Amino acid sequence: MVTGPVRWRAAGLLVGGGSAVAAAAMVGLSWYAGILGTERVPGLPDPGWVTVWALPAAKLGAQVCAVATVGLLLAAVVLSPRQAGRLSATGYRRIRAAGWAALLWCLFSLVELAYTLADLLGMPLGQVGGLRSLVNFATTISLGQALGLSAVLAGAVFVICRVTLSPRVAAGAMLLAVLAVVPPVFTGHAAAASNHQVAVSGLLLHVVPVTVWAGGLFALALTGRAPTEQLAVAVRRFSPLAALCLILVAGSGLVSAAVRVPDLAAVWDTRYGQLVLVKVVVLAGIAAAGWWQRRAAIPALVAGDRRRFAVTAGLEVLLFAVAVGAGVALSRTPPPPTDDGGESVAQALLGYPMPAPMSPARLVADWLPEPLAITGALIATVLYLAGVWRLRRRGDAWPVARVATFLAGLAVIVLATSSGLARYAPVLFSVHMVQHLMLMMIAPILLVLSAPVTLALRALPASTDPAWPGPREWLLAVLHSRVTATLTQPVVALVLFVASIYAMYFTGLYELALRSHAAHLLMLGHFVGTGYLFFWVVIGTDPAPRRVGYPVRMLLVVVAMVLHAFFGVAVMQSTALLAPDWFTVLARPWGPTPLDDQHTAGGIAWSFGEIPGVVVLGALFRQWARADEREQRRLDRAADRAEAEGREDEALAAYNRMLAELAARDGRAGNPASASHGPDQPPRP
Repeated sequence: MVTGPVRWRAAGLLVGGGSAVAAAAMVGLSWYAGILGTERVPGLPDPGWVTVWALPAAKLGAQVCAVATVGLLLAAVVLSPRQAGRLSATGYRRIRAAGWAALLWCLFSLVELAYTLADLLGMPLGQVGGLRSLVNFATTISLGQALGLSAVLAGAVFVICRVTLSPRVAAGAMLLAVLAVVPPVFTGHAAAASNHQVAVSGLLLHVVPVTVWAGGLFALALTGRAPTEQLAVAVRRFSPLAALCLILVAGSGLVSAAVRVPDLAAVWDTRYGQLVLVKVVVLAGIAAAGWWQRRAAIPALVAGDRRRFAVTAGLEVLLFAVAVGAGVALSRTPPPPTDDGGESVAQALLGYPMPAPMSPARLVADWLPEPLAITGALIATVLYLAGVWRLRRRGDAWPVARVATFLAGLAVIVLATSSGLARYAPVLFSVHMVQHLMLMMIAPILLVLSAPVTLALRALPASTDPAWPGPREWLLAVLHSRVTATLTQPVVALVLFVASIYAMYFTGLYELALRSHAAHLLMLGHFVGTGYLFFWVVIGTDPAPRRVGYPVRMLLVVVAMVLHAFFGVAVMQSTALLAPDWFTVLARPWGPTPLDDQHTAGGIAWSFGEIPGVVVLGALFRQWARADEREQRRLDRAADRAEAEGREDEALAAYNRMLAELAARDGRAGNPASASHGPDQPPRP
């Protein structure tokens, strides 16, 4: 058995070697792109050579530590065995190491924050104004807010990793670490590009899978000295995730390059395009190494030959180090300019020119794709159909109607977020309200009725080894968690479903969602999430921590309908414009005035918004009737069994005893002398 020091000495060599390769790639490609070593023009602000070198170095250090943190947490949670439901000794060491990596990540992010301010102001760090200037930059400027938030989240991961031994909390820390990678994405080149919604969402689908993919490979490299059985399980678990990350990285890379590089000529003629080609070549090499690992290294590993796997995994880690270094150089290289005829106010606000006057044809044909929604819908479709296929392969049935409702729910989400509705929603509040109702009421109802959780529980195999819980066990853990139990309480689900609407539109959150793509994505996810939660509690057939009676469910629907109708009436009769700064500056040159359009939106919310509620009430009546029929059939079967066995049915006996008690009580009430008040006392009135 390999001792701990040797194992961590190998990990240190791996991290050090990967960091050196990433640094070399960053410096070489940055020098080639003209970022480093260029002469400063006299008279222009100059942050100094320390900032020129320290800023990309801090950015690289933050990314390397992010990969190490995510990889170590992934290794601790998914790729390590359990002991009595808690982290094993191996998982314990890995989560503690992840904590130290997260602390370094936090420190590098703070250094990057400081030197970014110096670079923006064009002066050395010692002249930027001290701590007060840094705090002001981190709290008021979007770039500083993103870097500061990433540092805070990394610090939170460090704290969690130092105090927990629970696999569930460690899984939460892993999700938090992945989330910490996200904020800087919203402030890079993609956020300033035309069609920045597509560019930013595409970059999210690129950065997050790359981090998880590289972190997973790092985790496998650390697992290389584990027993062969553990290593084989870890490789089998990571392989599907790596394949998914490869598909996402390749697709999102094409989308991001198409948005930021205007034509094919710019790919060959500009430094930015050439760095993109370098990343493409490196990622192709990683994909080839992964293919070779699946084809040759994994079978050899199962047969007991570990050397081929170690070589392939090490090569993949080094290639990923080159990709990370190239990514840092690419983030500092200005993209080629686009000839869009100048940026108008609408272009600056929307990310695309002011659309033509709305028509049904444009709503259908003039799409504005949302890569996150489309990708999520495709993945959900594949997983759902794979579950149905697995059930039917073993001879079990699954209703076709549920498949149809699931696909219809995903189609509604894609139409609401990527069709012409998405293009006109920031321009017309009435179109946004249609989008809102589709995402919060129509799509969740369809998804809930398709019972995806039940399908997953039936299709996923149960783990045969308690030390290696699988996806089914993780799903059951989520269903039985305190968070799920709290969220599925009827009052909580109702408040989240209804109160959030008022909080969104009668505060500044709606205008924030119009101006910030991050807030816009959170708003869309909130609509779908709260709608799914509410209708899961009301009409869901999936297992839940608690089930309330049908009268309570119907009361929840009626209250939600009334409050939603009141919201629509309030918007329809309001004389104050929602998000006034946005619609005033946007100055749409066609169609109704913003206030008239707002009144139309209120009418849509008041009238159309009640239709799904009526449909849900009808579904509840039907479910209630079917539940009574099933209960009556159960009682009849129990009575028949009791009669066949020559005994009295327990339910019928209990019912007869209740009738006898009522008859005796009525008899005592009709004969006061028999009451227990004594023979010489007058009867009680």
